[in-house]
Amino acid sequence: MNTFPVTTSTLSAKALGEFAKEQYGLDTSYVCTLFRTGMNHTYFISNGKTKYVLRVYCYNWRSETEISEELTLLNKLKSNGLGVSVPVLDKNQTYIQTVKAPEGIRYAVLFSFAEGDKIRFLNTDMCYAIGELMGKIHHASQDQIIERITYNKKSLLELPYQKLKSYFSEALPEMEFVKSIEGFFEDAEFENTRKGVVHLDIWYDNMSIANQTEITIFDFDFCGNGSQILDIGYFCKQLFHIEIDKKEYEAKKESFLKGYQSVNTIPEKELQLLPKAGLAVFVFYLGVQAQRFDWSNIFLTENYLKMFVGRFRSWSDYYKIENT
Repeated sequence: MNTFPVTTSTLSAKALGEFAKEQYGLDTSYVCTLFRTGMNHTYFISNGKTKYVLRVYCYNWRSETEISEELTLLNKLKSNGLGVSVPVLDKNQTYIQTVKAPEGIRYAVLFSFAEGDKIRFLNTDMCYAIGELMGKIHHASQDQIIERITYNKKSLLELPYQKLKSYFSEALPEMEFVKSIEGFFEDAEFENTRKGVVHLDIWYDNMSIANQTEITIFDFDFCGNGSQILDIGYFCKQLFHIEIDKKEYEAKKESFLKGYQSVNTIPEKELQLLPKAGLAVFVFYLGVQAQRFDWSNIFLTENYLKMFVGRFRSWSDYYKIENT
């Protein structure tokens, strides 16, 4: 009987635990458990007192250089006293582990655990603290370029639409609307905005909150280069969909922006681009779901597309976004 090749495997938590204990010099009391599979696979390694997060990157998802750039950024932010999860060195003073999986070489990195809770419904003080931390992260990385993706009209809108075409008919009204969003966004509008490194996925699911306002941000897997208003717009758009009461949304958005601007001023021109920035990042992530169909196939259906594009429409209608 032939052994078939695989495209994505789930590595044994027990074997990874033994591997990690050897590589990082952890004692025998540590146990490794699978937390979740997804864009990458996440494991927890804990002895009941100390806890770490082991991220196993999926095959051919990130290059070693891209991962190294992510880790260098995290260490720089931490050196600036900012609340981020950081990589852990092994016994050989190395961050990136190489694992030979059935599908090929996969990379793994051990991260510090972000203490606190994931809180979906944030209060205004939390929003202020998140804005303040994002402002500090942007200030520390402003005008820098890393060897990773640059976020612009092509990468945010045009390429994601091409990926979506593999799964959905262009004749669908939802696909027509996604295509039309390209007319909302022009690179020239963002030309003179503050640029630097962006996280691109700052929302409640990628942060832990302790003592109400102690924020730790993690999962910089999508970090890259671009206009920093992209991070601001994305957070606001996530908040918009969580808060059904738009008065609550406006209050929390203003608190978030106030926190951000306590350390990093947002020019009025950029504030006007916030709605377009948030919309563009959401299109990008819809494209990612098509790109990573191996992970998203359980929900990437026409019904899901209608729901997701419905969110685009509600945001566009709220902010009265029109073609440029």
